[in-house]
Amino acid sequence: MYSTHEHQSLYDTTKKFVETELNPHVKEWEEAGIWPAREILKKMGDLGLLGIAKPESVGGLGLDYSYQVAFAEALGHCDCGGLPMAIGVQTDMATPALARFGSDYLKENFLKPAVAGDMVAAIGVSEAGAGSDVAGIKTVARRVGDEYVISGSKMWITNGTQADWVCLLANTGDASTSQHASKSLIVVPLDAKGVDRKTRLDKLGQRSSDTALIFLDEVRVPARHLIGEEGRGFVYQMQQFQEERLFLSASIIAAMEKVIADTAEYTRNRKAFGASLIDNQVIAYRLAELTTEVEALRALTYRATAEHVAGRDATMLASMAKLKSGRLAREVTDSCLQYWGGQGYMWESSVAQFYRDLRLHSIGGGADEIMLRILAKGLGYGGKRRA
Repeated sequence: MYSTHEHQSLYDTTKKFVETELNPHVKEWEEAGIWPAREILKKMGDLGLLGIAKPESVGGLGLDYSYQVAFAEALGHCDCGGLPMAIGVQTDMATPALARFGSDYLKENFLKPAVAGDMVAAIGVSEAGAGSDVAGIKTVARRVGDEYVISGSKMWITNGTQADWVCLLANTGDASTSQHASKSLIVVPLDAKGVDRKTRLDKLGQRSSDTALIFLDEVRVPARHLIGEEGRGFVYQMQQFQEERLFLSASIIAAMEKVIADTAEYTRNRKAFGASLIDNQVIAYRLAELTTEVEALRALTYRATAEHVAGRDATMLASMAKLKSGRLAREVTDSCLQYWGGQGYMWESSVAQFYRDLRLHSIGGGADEIMLRILAKGLGYGGKRRA
């Protein structure tokens, strides 16, 4: 898909940034449970990496989404999964709806600084009782004069302890009459009175990206912080999910290739019963099979991206890519860890790092079961059949 010099140049620039600015610090940030988001994002903003597919009017490069996928794939060269995820929140999860539907005021005051790396962004959709069931969120934003008064909570918010603002999904209408038409996206500054985001969550993996539990107690924001039209937030978020899912699929391809390559090297050097482990066909053939699966995922992700770039509905293909990437990540890391034996079970091994980190990809951005639900419905396999 990367058919131009510009694609390759963007990929190479991103990969070099990962190797020089991220990988030397992965161990330190993993142990600390947090990364210096403001410092790193500012450096990326200065390189033009935070607004690749965003309009030039807000400081972006104005390129199509295939360039964003090249960026995401290059991020996969990071030695952990938490940092690509945290960066992706800034570029592909918290900002697409703002770029597409936000007012000039919102773009100038929130999107433009996010593209420049002067502000850190977060996406606030999930709640303790509403993860994959987006329509079931309970957070409420009441219109009072020229303000929204927001109360509720958001769970598992990446960048949440450091973000300047959150793109928040809240109920602005009566959810009991229409779960979908009652929701709106609102930009909420996280230094506003009534916001509590001190609780940093202790996760199994992706430990270098800080993840917060955010409480909102009668938080007041100007009504002009509404993104697009009131009551259209659910639709906007579903559209925003497409870019998130393409990003997530592309961003772990190189990580899986690294796990396979590291496993091949380890089993080549590890001797047992007088021969290298990789001399056993069961290992060599399995690594070859996994490599083929990763390449197939790359092709699927590229095809979904091409549909998205062409302006066609990529929901089905993006959902397939998201489903396949999450499941394949589990398969690759579990299979490879087995060949490392006891060494693979050690916390510091590269295969253990990605075993922990990539497990989230079957959950975040829509769980596997949600992808299957979308696919079954779209293909006419369940419920009411298509005419």
